[in-house]
Amino acid sequence: MMKHLHPPGWAAPKGYANGIAARGTHVFVGGQIGWNGSQVFESDDFIAQTRQALLNVREVLACADAAPQHMVRMTWYIVDRVEYNARLRELGEVYREVMGRNFPAMTCVEVSALVEARAKVEIEVTAVVPDDPGT
Repeated sequence: MMKHLHPPGWAAPKGYANGIAARGTHVFVGGQIGWNGSQVFESDDFIAQTRQALLNVREVLACADAAPQHMVRMTWYIVDRVEYNARLRELGEVYREVMGRNFPAMTCVEVSALVEARAKVEIEVTAVVPDDPGT
């Protein structure tokens, strides 16, 4: 069971939820970056790395019989907020392509660097798989 939390009178969030309450099996996905399963970067482009990081998140979720609709929280670490903001349209398209229209509570933080020098984005996720799969 999942319930979006939206205080009365607040403007509707765009592309995220203010909060989510959920019940079920918790799945924690460690920070995923834009390299493939062999730990090889195929691109230095921010959008391409974001697509790959999201695909990585989706694959890890699948290991727990979870999917994007089970995400309740995402934290994004980016190295360039100017590029992030300039490419929001492309970012939204890639996000919806990989994750669908599932918008958990999100935080995005600009950091000076990530551990992998070529990484431009790192995404971690918490998901909750309902005890009753029909919900």
